[in-house]
Amino acid sequence: MSMKMALESMAPAQEAAPRALARSEGEGGMPPPIESVMLSDPQSIEAEAVRGLRTRIVAQHLREGRRSLAICSPATESGCTCIAVNLAVAAAQAGIRTALVDANLRNPMVADLCGLPLDMPGLSEYLARDAIRVPDIVDTEMMPNLAVIGAGEVPENPQELLSAARFRGLVDQLLREFELTIFDTPPANICSDGQRVATIAGYSLIVSRKHTTYVNDVKTLAKQLRADKSVVVGAVLNDF
Repeated sequence: MSMKMALESMAPAQEAAPRALARSEGEGGMPPPIESVMLSDPQSIEAEAVRGLRTRIVAQHLREGRRSLAICSPATESGCTCIAVNLAVAAAQAGIRTALVDANLRNPMVADLCGLPLDMPGLSEYLARDAIRVPDIVDTEMMPNLAVIGAGEVPENPQELLSAARFRGLVDQLLREFELTIFDTPPANICSDGQRVATIAGYSLIVSRKHTTYVNDVKTLAKQLRADKSVVVGAVLNDF
């Protein structure tokens, strides 16, 4: 997965070397639970590309006081979840208190990639049941500075759940407690959930895949996100 990145109005910026990860492997020398190139192959070109993305996000997003980012894609197989997970890990490695939220309630993947407990409730349970509290759905044991919220069970009414006041309240709480909150979202050609999440987050990053995503689809998604009052901070081109 090599990546080229075009971020609107984002010039390269100097960045301090990231802190060493406190837990680079699991217990007994096993691989880390999170499937991320930042952990499995941190010296690779792919990991360096993610660090480059992190540099620009820090320089032109976080330093402006922006604390949220919805990762959106125009179509399936764009690598949206891959970018969300790797960017979250990279941010945590740099000492940024980061929350990763799987807001893809139709085909969730973050829980599997991060090795969340099978019996742990997720976003869908929290949104559907008042008895579920925020601490019940947040896993902070993966690595320092990273909190992960899985999607939970696939619900029958994902868009209604994401449109509820309870979701907005959760986002507000995350923005208060974390320096950066990253949302993984479903592709726009399947549903408009991603646009809804991006509207609440306020900022979005578009992910596309080389030889798979059509340029016009990216332009259409960018136009839709802007119309929904989400600031498109840029785009990432995947090649993997």
